[in-house]
Amino acid sequence: MENGNELAVSDPEFRRLREEHRHHEERLHELAEKSRLSQDEEMEEKRLKKEKLLLKDRMEAISRHRREEVPS
Repeated sequence: MENGNELAVSDPEFRRLREEHRHHEERLHELAEKSRLSQDEEMEEKRLKKEKLLLKDRMEAISRHRREEVPS
């Protein structure tokens, strides 16, 4: 069974999704460090959180599909 690191090496889509997820995490961390967010930043934060969840769901789907392909 492949873990996330192995999938990142063997699956370009998984690698892209993981990188995008990491960028979202970094930006969310930057926003969290601010004492007050502008209205635009609040909207960005909400968007990033939703996108991050969608990215994680897609990575999980790829991982699950890959596990199902491996014969037991």
